[in-house]
Amino acid sequence: MMKTVDASPEKLSQVMAAIPKDRPIVMLNMLKFREHALYPDGTSDCSGREAYRRYSQVAAKMVAQVGGNPGGWMGAVQGTLIGPDGESWDSILLVEYPSIQAFKRMLATPEYQACTVHRMAALEDSRLICTVKSDRAA
Repeated sequence: MMKTVDASPEKLSQVMAAIPKDRPIVMLNMLKFREHALYPDGTSDCSGREAYRRYSQVAAKMVAQVGGNPGGWMGAVQGTLIGPDGESWDSILLVEYPSIQAFKRMLATPEYQACTVHRMAALEDSRLICTVKSDRAA
């Protein structure tokens, strides 16, 4: 199974274009931490969880600045009932934004961009899934 930590610019543009601009969104983050963080310069001065905490401290402020709720919900994964064998996650995080445009504004800020070095160092694998509340039950 391919491990992914960052969205390609093409995928980001595709999803941004498909999401209604005026609807609140919730981002589902599925996180698998490295045992030891791995920074671009090769240093590893902390665990992946600690590096993610460093990222989260800045990212939470940036989410709030664009009107989002950075503390939507976070939980430790206890097991997967339905999913591919071998795929496992350490934590699941839900982050609310007032719109996809707010999310896009956050991504463009220099402060957010600078803190992503910690996210990249922290994660072995991840998923980021954008959701929009459905008007009806599935």
